[in-house]
Amino acid sequence: MNTREPASPPRWKQLADELAAEIADGRYQPGEKLPKIEDLVVAGRGSRTTVQRAYADLTERGLTIGIQRVGTVVSPILGKIHRDAMNRYRQARREEGQSRGAFDTEIRRLGMTPTSRPEISRGRPPARVAEILGVDGDEPESVVIRARVMLADDIVVQLASSYFPGDIAFGSQLEEQNTGPGGSKSRLAELGHAQAEITETIDVRSPTAEEARGLAIPAERQVYEITHVARDAEGRAVEVAVHVVSTTLWTLSYTWSVDPPGDTPQQ
Repeated sequence: MNTREPASPPRWKQLADELAAEIADGRYQPGEKLPKIEDLVVAGRGSRTTVQRAYADLTERGLTIGIQRVGTVVSPILGKIHRDAMNRYRQARREEGQSRGAFDTEIRRLGMTPTSRPEISRGRPPARVAEILGVDGDEPESVVIRARVMLADDIVVQLASSYFPGDIAFGSQLEEQNTGPGGSKSRLAELGHAQAEITETIDVRSPTAEEARGLAIPAERQVYEITHVARDAEGRAVEVAVHVVSTTLWTLSYTWSVDPPGDTPQQ
């Protein structure tokens, strides 16, 4: 019979758990700077390497963020941003409180201020996007591209690029900085292309170096890549959006009906 005691976790893991508990108890508030590494060393809580690894673990958990020339700060977003895919695109949700789309509503519900920094251009989409939209992949200006850096307060929480067919979007409000209440989906509806069906494909992967810099996350942190395809009532793809978000900041949920009334299996 094996009576050996289970091995204790390494000191850096113990320290990370202790600090996580102190954050949960409110000793360190969202946005507050944690003690300097040297201060914890002097306090006898571990060696410099132990504290560094503990801080890195807290960042990996999404509890802290590293700010250049400031230090390690408790994340203002301690609870993950909830992306309720089945409800976020409903008109009432998108336009809630004059929100400019689903993202605005999600961040405002956290009590934070959403900001989007769009770069708008006409251009050539990636090959897979061109195929979905049915546009000429060799045409230099076949789509409107809205590439956005999206923030909650001062924290970058999402990178997103949306592509709209030029024959629909050129000359419309989709080429303006502010797409207005409800965002691009409301503008597409006004253009006669209300989105009737949405498909989202989710991949978990490592970020590119550019994405890691843009999201201010460690290179080893995983990201969700959400490819969003929206079609109108005629079945035409009118938008493809690629969202990249940190797995430690976002939780994704999907709800659907199983065997809804009137749904008969295909023979």
